[in-house]
Amino acid sequence: MSKCQISNQIRRLRFEHDEMTQQALATAVGVTRQTILAIEAERYSPSLEVAFKIAAVFQRPLEEVFQYQQEQT
Repeated sequence: MSKCQISNQIRRLRFEHDEMTQQALATAVGVTRQTILAIEAERYSPSLEVAFKIAAVFQRPLEEVFQYQQEQT
């Protein structure tokens, strides 16, 4: 059985963008701060639409913000 894991660079990108707060990112994307917190902590995988919106805020390709890793168990 394989386990899928989506990791992200949101924390680093927020820091590089004038230390953007989770709330500011949430407002720009149209979700709650708690949603951003859960995505950033890798406890929740965003919808494709939210993932694209986050990448657009940082003006980065989706693959630079999110990474998909499939682990073999």
